[in-house]
Amino acid sequence: MDLNLRKAIVSNIATNDQEQLEATIVDAIQAGEEKMLPGLGVLFELIWEQSNEQDKQDMIEALEQGVKNANAT
Repeated sequence: MDLNLRKAIVSNIATNDQEQLEATIVDAIQAGEEKMLPGLGVLFELIWEQSNEQDKQDMIEALEQGVKNANAT
């Protein structure tokens, strides 16, 4: 069986509006389940691909800060 995880995830959210997309992200993070990580990765990939260079830099800075904060606890 050929399973393309990216296509499956995108297909599952293809008709979602902004509110539903936000709920998907929030639910996945709050659940804290390892099985949700691939889906969040695909969502991040989609965001990254649609972002300009300044947005990408902002995300990297936010990620750096998040890593530092997570490591401090």
